[in-house]
Amino acid sequence: MMQRRKLRRLMPVAALLIAAVLALVWWARSPADRPGDGPAAAKADTGPRPALTVTTARPETMMLPRTLVANGDIAAWQEASIGSEANGLRLTEVLVNVGDRVRAGDVLARFSDDTVKADLAQARASLMEAQATLAEAESNAERARSLAASGALSTQQINQYQTAEQTARARVAAAQASVEAQQLRLKFTRLTAPDDGLISMRAATVGAVVPAGTELFRLIRQGRLEWRAEVMASELAGIARGTPARITAANGSQLTGKVRSIGPTVDPKTRTALVYVDLGPAPPDVPPARAGMYARGEFMTGNGSALTVPQQAVVLRDGFSYVFRVGADSRVAQLKVRTGRYLKQRVEVTEGVGPEDVLVAAGAGFLNDGDLVRVGTPQAKAD
Repeated sequence: MMQRRKLRRLMPVAALLIAAVLALVWWARSPADRPGDGPAAAKADTGPRPALTVTTARPETMMLPRTLVANGDIAAWQEASIGSEANGLRLTEVLVNVGDRVRAGDVLARFSDDTVKADLAQARASLMEAQATLAEAESNAERARSLAASGALSTQQINQYQTAEQTARARVAAAQASVEAQQLRLKFTRLTAPDDGLISMRAATVGAVVPAGTELFRLIRQGRLEWRAEVMASELAGIARGTPARITAANGSQLTGKVRSIGPTVDPKTRTALVYVDLGPAPPDVPPARAGMYARGEFMTGNGSALTVPQQAVVLRDGFSYVFRVGADSRVAQLKVRTGRYLKQRVEVTEGVGPEDVLVAAGAGFLNDGDLVRVGTPQAKAD
């Protein structure tokens, strides 16, 4: 009971102490922070605050290069098939491999020539025999012609000597042709390059006996490559012979070239035509392009005027491009646009804005449609 009485007596004292502490805290606050007192209370909230301070710019008309983007494969300009012309001979030596550069006339492989040399020696011996027979026939025919006036020989005998002479001359011609044929066979035992170029395929194996016509090597003539670009039929009008092109191969090699020819037909399924571009040599500090690579490139079809905006003014959202137009009330409107070519820090806008629009040039990525903005210093015009 005594403890309860003491607590009852202390409770009023504790309440007074708490009230005194709260009063001191209230008076310690600055006048500006007191409810209903100071400048903060005097100022009424007159409207919404701007979401962002932005810089603005108007679209500008500039001259931009016109380009036409296409895809295609890199291929050999021309490939030469090098085959055996010797029939039934054994390969004794192969002197080149895939990737080797060769010059016209270089020996690529050799065949066994023992049999051919023996046949050539036999043909030469037959030629010498025919030549001896011809010499005898010519002598007999000359004597017969000299005795024709004397009547010592009949006309029939004279004709026989002359016929023997002609027959012997024909045999000499046949023997000479046989010698030339064997010499040609001997030449065929050395397989040579028909042109300068790069060996792209090898099927020759030492010891193989191959029939005539068997393909043993394939050669990229002069080492020249071309880009076979697939271009839509509706875009062919912008391309002509000699149009320059820039190509990026799958390995990152940057190449330049010029249009050599345009395919005369259009694929009925894809509605594309092949455009053949002669490629120049790759720079020494980049890996070379190779036949069969996929490449992406663009044709430089000239220059033209275009309406451009700063790249920072274009915002990508949900796969589409947008800009923000600043209205007279300092609120922004989100506009969907279609972009085109790029040049330095500017981008072409082909649809969605006009040259009179005032656009947010910096800070557009932080805005939403209808936001209130504070307009800062307008962005300087592009050079």
